[in-house]
Amino acid sequence: MTLQEITEKMKEGASKKSSFGNTVKFSTDQGVIYIDGNANPPAVSNSDGDADCTVKMAFSDFADLIGGKLDGMTAFMTGKLKIEGDMGVAMKLQSILR
Repeated sequence: MTLQEITEKMKEGASKKSSFGNTVKFSTDQGVIYIDGNANPPAVSNSDGDADCTVKMAFSDFADLIGGKLDGMTAFMTGKLKIEGDMGVAMKLQSILR
């Protein structure tokens, strides 16, 4: 998957969700995906802005995470996923991404 394909998949999923009151940025070595959870439904873009929570990981690991091949908690515990900012927002991500 490419960054654009993942962005489109996340836009489609976000269109079915309600706002969650936070901003989240996924930062990879191939670019960023930004979710504005203050919008209803949440807005997904490739804009690079300040976020309440930033999730940093290699693009290949991010693609596996989005594709369901990599568990978020496992990625975090093994150092493949790093979180900056509000950890509470990061905990919401599982329900947002499904």
